[in-house]
Amino acid sequence: MKKNYVLIALAGFIGAAVLITACGKKYLTTTPVGESLQSNYYTTPDQMLAAVNAMYNPLGWEAGSTDNTYIDKLGALNSGSDECYAGGGGPTDMSFWQVFNTYTMTGAQGPQAGLWDRNYTGINRVALVLDNMANIKGLDAATAARYTAEAHFLRAYYYFDLVREFKNIPLILHTLTPDEVFSQVQTSPDTIYAQIESDLNAAIPVLPPTVAADELGRATKGAAQALLGKVILTENNTARMADAAAALEAVNSSGLYSLLPNFADIFNPANKFNAESIFEIVHSAAGEAGWGSWPNFLGNVWAQMIGPRSYSGPIYWSGGWSFNPITPNFEQAMRGDPRYNNTIVNVDSLKALGQANYTAGYANTGFFIRKFAPLASEVSSTGQPELNFPNDYIEIRLADTYLMEAEALVRGGGDMTKAQSYLDQVRARVGLPSVPVTLDNIYHEREMELATEGHRWFDLIRTGKAASVLAFKGFQAGVNEQLPLPLVELNNTKLKQNPGYK
Repeated sequence: MKKNYVLIALAGFIGAAVLITACGKKYLTTTPVGESLQSNYYTTPDQMLAAVNAMYNPLGWEAGSTDNTYIDKLGALNSGSDECYAGGGGPTDMSFWQVFNTYTMTGAQGPQAGLWDRNYTGINRVALVLDNMANIKGLDAATAARYTAEAHFLRAYYYFDLVREFKNIPLILHTLTPDEVFSQVQTSPDTIYAQIESDLNAAIPVLPPTVAADELGRATKGAAQALLGKVILTENNTARMADAAAALEAVNSSGLYSLLPNFADIFNPANKFNAESIFEIVHSAAGEAGWGSWPNFLGNVWAQMIGPRSYSGPIYWSGGWSFNPITPNFEQAMRGDPRYNNTIVNVDSLKALGQANYTAGYANTGFFIRKFAPLASEVSSTGQPELNFPNDYIEIRLADTYLMEAEALVRGGGDMTKAQSYLDQVRARVGLPSVPVTLDNIYHEREMELATEGHRWFDLIRTGKAASVLAFKGFQAGVNEQLPLPLVELNNTKLKQNPGYK
């Protein structure tokens, strides 16, 4: 796997020089183009392609940021939900996830630095592309339009994560000069959402419906339409549920996607970009990473983190780190659901049968995540095995958009027959009978269908259920609906900490 390095001197969003690494996606393998300063770099089509590739790169970050630790967002989001504990080797192992698990976060302690850096780095790279597009000589109009649409999609994606995670954030739409870095102020969430919708509406008419095999991972029209529907749904304006449903219907009725007959096949690393995948973040063993590669890992390190420690037995890799064990309450909730065995691994039952053994980690329950589990069959033969698992993360998939459209139709008083059909299709895929298309039934289906995929915490927040469901973890209403801003971002800036955090 080759890498393109573009050394750019800029103010950035944290006032530092940034090394942009364009790598890690199937379509990101291009010939190295050397190093240049920003002032003379953006002049050729190849240089702009490298910059476009760099916009995507933060999507797959597994380590780094100002904390210089593991920052996969699924580890944090699962730790903060009712699905999992933080786990690991002890109460201080990945302390940023531990305090999310117990809702004892402060500006200095929590997962916020990695989440903030990932998204604002992406936004900064989008700004570099948009600000320099007109400088490129020899770039044809159609390619420039596509690059611009991809930039709008990615800016919307990054800001959507930020506004859901932090609520009160600065809106930055151009490359900052050094004197602008420390003068940024927070804007209203309504303004952020309006910008997100504007970006997606600009991207949708231009993005292609499908991409070539060597471009898998790039944004498509369906990904932008699905994200737009999700954004409007999250804004929680009942009067706009028809808008959300329309955006989602454009995806669900497009004929480009279909539910896989076998639920387990969705998460099989050998089945990437399957018919159910709408927007997928790629991981690969092709980087052959070792510890000296830190933090530039192409593999899915979080998959390594959730495996049982010192495991011996069938199917699973032996060297996991026991993060994100399933909570007993969530395991109980999934009992009897056909998706259980493809969502949860009961390693204690294997141990009781004499088929396996492992070392219990912190907050061990005996129940481990199955969807992204590190399998023995997927251990890389090159590089450090822990750093090279190939499990992709499907950010948006068809069952999700079916259930979101069903919810929007119910909340907006839309076509209930269509809403019932979408709920029924998700259930029928795993052999479950029809149930009435009520909000409670839709939310339960999301809980079962999308378990441990990073949606649960956001769903609990937007539906107003977090305070009751997460009370056992210490969730405080009026405070924990958003994360604290990273302390480093408050130093010598005009940014204000979110209410309730030290």
